[in-house]
Amino acid sequence: MRPLHSSVAPALSFNGGFVDTVGFLALQGLFTAHVTGNFVTLGVSIVHGTSGAIAKLLALPVFVLVVGLAHLSAAALHRRNLASLHLLMVAHTVLLGVFLALAVWLGPFTDGDSIAALITGMTGVAAMAIQNALSRQHLKAAPPTTLMTGNVTQAAIDIFSLMGVRDPVERAAAKTRLGPIMRNLLGFTLGCVSSALLYLAVGLWCLVVAVAVAAWTCVMTYEGKGELAKA
Repeated sequence: MRPLHSSVAPALSFNGGFVDTVGFLALQGLFTAHVTGNFVTLGVSIVHGTSGAIAKLLALPVFVLVVGLAHLSAAALHRRNLASLHLLMVAHTVLLGVFLALAVWLGPFTDGDSIAALITGMTGVAAMAIQNALSRQHLKAAPPTTLMTGNVTQAAIDIFSLMGVRDPVERAAAKTRLGPIMRNLLGFTLGCVSSALLYLAVGLWCLVVAVAVAAWTCVMTYEGKGELAKA
């Protein structure tokens, strides 16, 4: 089986930053791609009395449920010799499309705990939960595509190792790790910045970009028909 193109993980990282930023801007501080930030903004909502507390509480069980269902689906598809990565990517793309449609139709959201905001927000959380699940199951050779703290930590370790370590084997290992990490960090950063600028320009229609990127990764995973190369 051919390995996936090396740009798939950075593209998913771009979407991780893009969708997370749009969710935070449009849904009263809701992070769709990772759970940790929602605990922080939940505390802010409680202290300042702002809306969105219910959405942040719901995000964790919804995220966990969808990750679990994605894992079970991938296992079932694998037993049937079906392309589980590609099919999960398709499901991820479809949910992002629904997220876009709901956001444009029901937004803007002045109350993060309204029914419209909750339905829209949890759809975005579900879409990004699938991305997290497929990243852990199918892109094991790649750095995380949504959680950048670990990537920054490893990048710092490798950079300083290259400054002080002379052993050629250790230096080669650090360089091998550093390349994919830096590409994912760049992708995530570009996603955050571009989503903010596009949100200012066209509002929630900016999510069209995220759907387009996800659709492109569907094509790439279909053509690859395999796991990410262990580079």
